[in-house]
Amino acid sequence: MSKALIDLIKKNFGAAVLETHSLYGDDTVVVEAAAWREVARFLRDAPECSMDMLTDLTAVDFPEREPRFEIVAHFYSLSKGHRLRLKTRTGDPDGDEAEVDSLCEFWASANWMEREVFDMFGVIFKNHPDLRRILLYPEFEGHPLRRDYPAEQIQPLIAYRDVPNIEKIAPFSVDEGMSFGRQTHTQSRAGGDDAHVKPKDSQVN
Repeated sequence: MSKALIDLIKKNFGAAVLETHSLYGDDTVVVEAAAWREVARFLRDAPECSMDMLTDLTAVDFPEREPRFEIVAHFYSLSKGHRLRLKTRTGDPDGDEAEVDSLCEFWASANWMEREVFDMFGVIFKNHPDLRRILLYPEFEGHPLRRDYPAEQIQPLIAYRDVPNIEKIAPFSVDEGMSFGRQTHTQSRAGGDDAHVKPKDSQVN
């Protein structure tokens, strides 16, 4: 059935379909970024498709290629039982201008998935209702699933947020744990330096 879906997409979107392939039963359609949203809508609304479930949405980084990122969505039809993988490509070699239309309007599950791709890869989803980091804190610099993100990168230490009217215990005392980005915790174990409350502009060298 997925082969019939590929033929149906080719028929309706013509030159916007860049390539198709099948491997071990996984059928894939790659489309231009400009057609991403309309092809997704077609997969949901066309009676022959009825892709009512977006099971996954992620990205793959190819820093040596332009467009640099592949956006990958996996669809499933609960009523018909068929699956399809839809891909598009975006972004220049520096990782800039990486953007594509959001699918939140069609599948609520796209909301957090797109936020994760934004957080980890820096891809912008246009018209997303709440596009902000979902795993990392707002001051985090860079996108750690990009292949050129340095493995030894040290992030700035951020002061503990004291939120009004919420009783919380500070995450670390001077004799336990380690602040994010600290290479060693010998100072805190020795009780010498309260690194967990350093201001934002303090850096770990």
